Amino acid sequence: MKLKIAVLPGDGIGPEISRVGVNVMKAVAERFGHDFEFEYGLAGAAAIRTVGDPFPEETLRLCKDSDAVLFSAVGDPAYDNNPDAKVRPEQGLLAMRKQLGLFANIRPIQTFPGLEDKSPLKEEIVKGADFVCVRELTGGMYFGEKFESDDKAYDTNMYTRPEIERILRVAFQLASRRRRHLTVVDKANVLASSRLWRKVAQEMEKEWPDVTTDYMFVDNASMKLIQDPRFFDVIVTENTFGDILTDEASVISGSMGLLPSSSIGESTPVFEPIHGSWPQAAGLDIANPLAQVLSVAMLLEHFGLAEEGKAVRDAVDASIRQKVVTPDLGKGGKSDYGTEAVGRWLTAWICSAAV
Repeated sequence: MKLKIAVLPGDGIGPEISRVGVNVMKAVAERFGHDFEFEYGLAGAAAIRTVGDPFPEETLRLCKDSDAVLFSAVGDPAYDNNPDAKVRPEQGLLAMRKQLGLFANIRPIQTFPGLEDKSPLKEEIVKGADFVCVRELTGGMYFGEKFESDDKAYDTNMYTRPEIERILRVAFQLASRRRRHLTVVDKANVLASSRLWRKVAQEMEKEWPDVTTDYMFVDNASMKLIQDPRFFDVIVTENTFGDILTDEASVISGSMGLLPSSSIGESTPVFEPIHGSWPQAAGLDIANPLAQVLSVAMLLEHFGLAEEGKAVRDAVDASIRQKVVTPDLGKGGKSDYGTEAVGRWLTAWICSAAV
């Protein structure tokens, strides 16, 4: 298969983990006989410093002209610590989602054998947890009408029926391919927008009789994630709730450096780790590249390359099993391997198909 991949390394540790992701894709191409072409673009603070725009038009064109986007991370303390900054790296991420019509963010959450002790929760609670969060990505407060002054501010949480239907359809389809259990998370006892979500979901669940659908207020869902994460199979929710719940869920695995995501919709799909740019670690060769690598697995599987995706996942499992990991996953926060060394080990494993 021939694929053109837009690579957006971004900021902080982004360029380091991006190199590992690209090299893993090259190893897959070598082993399975594919032709993957890579072209690089600017995003985030790197783009602001170069052209003054966190998601320049040239990067948008590159993304639209590509089959997929392999994205890493954006964010920079120079902007985080300046409340008066009018242009921020994160605006580039929001612009990419909006301009590519990426309305569905899919985040798999799972525990990895041998790493259960890394979770802040007890092993008997997290062991075997395996669920997917489906977050609506282009609506709600992040994109609604806004106002801000010294004395008053508001963000409008608006949704339309078509926006809700399309994200619910993604969630129902995903649940039907997994354990056939969908949890719709809202705040229908308080919010009008949530009541519309629940109304539409109750109408649509009749189209999916093989899927058990239940409903949960977001505050209850946040507790259930900690008390019994194995309860969940697929969770679907709106943008703001999804942002918070997926970050909460990410700690179940013990490290945000283990969790990938995909964003799909009307145009080119984007595959990225869920973590941020961690600028304090940039250049120190300690960033965990596994979430980026697992994003590559999701990318390959999106195009029907199941065997290739499995090879990447097997390589990650083998690296964890053989303790070829970065310090965040090492015993006592220490490891003999840095970002580049883990990347080299993964690519060698994939090329040799070692066990």
